[in-house]
Amino acid sequence: MTLIRAAIPVAVIAAAAGCAMSSSSSTTSTAMAVGAESAPSGQRVACATTLVGITLPAGFCATVFADTLGAARHMTVAPNGDVFVAVSNRQTVRGGVVALRDADRDGQAEVRRRFGDGGNTGIALANGYLYLDAAPAIVRYPLAAGQLEPSGPPDTLVTGLPTGGHGSRVFAIDGSSLFVVVGSRTNACQTADRQLESPGIADCPELQTRAGVWQFDVNRLRQTQTDAQRFATGIRNAVAFTRHPTTGALYAVQHGRDNFVQNWPKLYDQKESAEQPSEEFLHVTRGSDYGWPFCYHDRSRDKELLAPEYGGDKNAQGRCANVTAPIGSFPGHWGPNDLMFYTGTQFPARYRNGAFIATHGSRFDASAQPAGPGYNVVFIPFANGVPSAKYEIFADHFARDLSELPATAVHRPVGLAQGPDGSVYITDDKAGFVYRIIWKGGTS
Repeated sequence: MTLIRAAIPVAVIAAAAGCAMSSSSSTTSTAMAVGAESAPSGQRVACATTLVGITLPAGFCATVFADTLGAARHMTVAPNGDVFVAVSNRQTVRGGVVALRDADRDGQAEVRRRFGDGGNTGIALANGYLYLDAAPAIVRYPLAAGQLEPSGPPDTLVTGLPTGGHGSRVFAIDGSSLFVVVGSRTNACQTADRQLESPGIADCPELQTRAGVWQFDVNRLRQTQTDAQRFATGIRNAVAFTRHPTTGALYAVQHGRDNFVQNWPKLYDQKESAEQPSEEFLHVTRGSDYGWPFCYHDRSRDKELLAPEYGGDKNAQGRCANVTAPIGSFPGHWGPNDLMFYTGTQFPARYRNGAFIATHGSRFDASAQPAGPGYNVVFIPFANGVPSAKYEIFADHFARDLSELPATAVHRPVGLAQGPDGSVYITDDKAGFVYRIIWKGGTS
């Protein structure tokens, strides 16, 4: 299903804008209060004065919960509201975990702790541990309830995962199972990666260890990939991956392939290369094949087509008629980097059980993509487990400067998490921000 953008009213939270302080009055407004003063320490506020600069639907507001964290990727929130952020290694700066606490409940974290020597993307809290993608291993730290730092060194759960290519390791925990996404090494499994008219390798050997989901035992130490079961295959690179908190179903949003016009200029023009293929929204089930590298999803026709590396001509389906189709699709190259189902009660009821997706943003000039270059958070309503045919732009204007993307983007959304009070957090790995979004009232 090709998802179409739905128009919704938005409010601009411009520089030096925030939301008014909480009060006992039942009067609400859809307007954002400009230049609202911060409350005294310890007084509960919804949004404090801060430089925010993003757009949200009317009735919502945001604070910068934390900044200067480094390459902030995914995060997880404890039952008491503490936020744990996975910080990726960048060049000479080692990542790890940053733990954040808003002790005075003013919408901004004033307590932070760092631990771990190396980080990447995935992070989760479960079973009295904090689980972390420590690249190329997945580790767990003993973490008691209410604590910001672990009580001991980490154990290694999974080691020896493939390196190179798409290196984010995201995961979901369900009972005794640890589901780990391993992205592809290459763009399209060509004989010569990303080279002009290079053909695809028959049967694509990297599928044996890449481009899929593997199921490990969450309680067993020092596992390798040979100890795991391949749960699903044909997923090029899904940084957005989660378990539905109510149904337990697994979902992912895949980064589609690149280089149509660069590698196959006789078939594709610049416009097609900028808009295609789709970023696919997947319901991930055991034994399913989602098609990579042999297939790609054409958003304009809502159809899986045979890739040019394997004889495709923009029309032929071939083997792709039999792969598992996506449940939805988004504009090409948006870079979906996290997925979260909202189960809180703070936001209006229409958001409940719907999906939020953070997009890291495209490298293409904004004028080349009619739907825009991403750098946003979108929302898709769900009804009876089925996504709506329309998506909405929920949070936007992170990039700000669209002149030379992605270099000029000021902020790039990555991670999403829900707090115990129903607020939503968004990470940014360009400037190291964590945003907190709350509902203030009015017409959504």
